[in-house]
Order: sequence, then structure tokens, then C-alpha cells
Amino acid sequence: MTDVIYSIGHGNKSIDSFINELKKYDIEYLLDVRTSPMSKFNPQFNRPLLEEDLKKHLITYMFAGEQLGGLPKDPSCYTNGKVDYSKIRQKPFFQDAIKVLIEANKENMKIALMCSESNPAECHRSKLIGQELLEHNISLNHIVSNKLKDQKTVIYELTKGKGLSNLFEEEGLTSRKTYI
Repeated sequence: MTDVIYSIGHGNKSIDSFINELKKYDIEYLLDVRTSPMSKFNPQFNRPLLEEDLKKHLITYMFAGEQLGGLPKDPSCYTNGKVDYSKIRQKPFFQDAIKVLIEANKENMKIALMCSESNPAECHRSKLIGQELLEHNISLNHIVSNKLKDQKTVIYELTKGKGLSNLFEEEGLTSRKTYI
């Protein structure tokens, strides 16, 4: 049996809807994996407000964007201006954060990784973090509109049916946008 960590994107959700989704899956810890923990379009998800609202519902907020964020400061993580996930996977900052997730999972902590993107197939949560966790027999189960999609299903959809084999080497997974 594969172990599970959850994932959620805030998108345009209300804070109440977002928290209700977390509570549905008994989430105790929310790890914010946004590089910048703010949203100009949805200020209810800016770090101070989000942290305060989660605390009211006994959910612990933790920022992990420097280690697990989709836009690392390290320029060697980019290829032709796009974030290159195969490069990030090799970085000590990323590997150290993955080890923390593995240990938290062993302790049966109910964790959700949060980013802004609602669709996990368009987010580094699945392309980078979820794929790395699968290497350690941990499935990232993505909360999408109050339902779950497991990591393998998301990658199957992303690759249009090609599946998981050598995803980083064959697909050259990168960010959708060019940043530098």
C-alpha cells in the first residue's frame, strides 16, 4: 500500500470552501509550497491571513516555498528561462525538504501541500514534488473540487496517456511559463 500526502490548490476558492476541503480529509498541517506566499487576486490566501484563519480551525500553517517552491532562486534550476524540474530534483534544498515529508509521513501526520494552481496537472506539486514522492512510495493525492485524484491519474492526464515511465527524461518537464 502506498502512503499518502495531500495536495490542494487555492485557485479562486473562498477561504471557507478551502478550509472545508482540508477538514474533509482531516488535514492537520498545511505546507505552503508557493515561492511567494501571497495572492494579489485572492488576498484571503496571503500568508498572514491564511495562517490566522487556519489556526482558528486547528490547522497548522508552515511555509516551505524556499525549499519546495516552483520558482527557485537558484539560476541553475532553469533551462531556456523555464523551471527545469529534473534539475531541482537534484538540489540539496529540495532533497532535504523531501526527507522531511517522508519522515512526517512515517509519523502519520496529515499533511496537505498548497499552491495557487487549482489544476494539479498544471502545477509543480504534481510535476515535481508528487513525482519525487512516488519514488519513495508516497502518493500525492490531489484535492480537486472536493474529490481526490491520485498522482498517477494526474500524470496520466498530463502525459496524455503515456504514464509514468522516465517522466523527467522523456518529457523534460518544465514550467509552462518562461521566467528568466
